[in-house]
Amino acid sequence: MALFTNKNFINHDDYMTPKYVWQDIKDLIPPNTVIWECFYGDGTSGENLKELGFDVIHEKIDFFNSDRGELLVSNPPFSKKKEVFTRLKQLNKPFIMLAPSSMINTQYIRQLFSNCDDKIQIIIPKKRINFTKKKDNVSEKLKNTCNFDCFYYCWKINLPNDINWL
Repeated sequence: MALFTNKNFINHDDYMTPKYVWQDIKDLIPPNTVIWECFYGDGTSGENLKELGFDVIHEKIDFFNSDRGELLVSNPPFSKKKEVFTRLKQLNKPFIMLAPSSMINTQYIRQLFSNCDDKIQIIIPKKRINFTKKKDNVSEKLKNTCNFDCFYYCWKINLPNDINWL
């Protein structure tokens, strides 16, 4: 097995969700619920959800020590996805979270959600999501591309199918 190293690689979570990502699932987000967009980023994700007609709480607060809204919709930091999904389960609220598609194969997701009445459901995007880099924290050399696929992971949303293709 070859060891891959790249001196130019920068590991960070500063990629924001473009508006089309929420627009694509607008009709699958339960209406008349207060959404907590629980990861602030640069603030645009919450604004985008508001522009789509949702009642949104979007504040610069610590997700791990807060509890807001009725439904959580966000693009969490991928470097903390295990901790994020553990906290989501503790909150026991419906959620729609963007995360790498490979996460469905992890033991921690299997252990967290396989023994509960509400199973994880998935929405598969039409195409690979190209997140927008947060300019004040990231080198301008980085591009708005993603080299892996993401799913919308949903819990307690009651989607028509367990796997939903856009």
